[in-house]
Amino acid sequence: MARDSSSASTAPGLSSREVILNAARALVGEKGYDGMAISDLSAQSGLPPSSIYYHFGNKLGVLAALLERTFDELHALFPNPSSFDDRAPLDRLEAWFSAACGSLDRRPDYLQLLVAISVGPQKDAEAVQATVRRIRDYAHASWVAALTPIFAPNGGKNNEALVQELAVLGRALTDGLSVANSFDGMSYRSQVAPFVALIRGLADQRAAKRKR
Repeated sequence: MARDSSSASTAPGLSSREVILNAARALVGEKGYDGMAISDLSAQSGLPPSSIYYHFGNKLGVLAALLERTFDELHALFPNPSSFDDRAPLDRLEAWFSAACGSLDRRPDYLQLLVAISVGPQKDAEAVQATVRRIRDYAHASWVAALTPIFAPNGGKNNEALVQELAVLGRALTDGLSVANSFDGMSYRSQVAPFVALIRGLADQRAAKRKR
């Protein structure tokens, strides 16, 4: 692929490391990780292979660093459930999930990259596995924080177990939406209302059982 005439390596304010990661993001989106060679990365970035090896060691090192940087970028946009503590628990969940999906709609490449890496042959590489695990643990913890005021405000082993199960479901939902977004153009925000309706129904059902 022909590189833009304004070389990425000459972009003002960018270090060589950042230029390489920008090139890697573009190539992974175009060819996939397996289709990206160091020679492609060199051509796209305008930097020699030696610079890539110096900064990252190998192609897996590039991938791990790209995941890490993408996570940091999205994390800056991603809301914390505590940002909506002034709302009732169910409204708090809806506001948080809506804002989170808005962030994902602005950066759909984030989860698409993460899901692709999580099922690809490189997923077992130590350099990648630690970063993927950290990202997914953060997502799970966010779901737990969003769901706990609804289902386990006072603790309780069974209630906390339900929160953990629903947190896994919530994370799986966003994983699946990354595929739907990529293939069908479905936005993340389009699924906020159905999921929140499901949670509201479950909360109402549990409240009704407690009144019996």
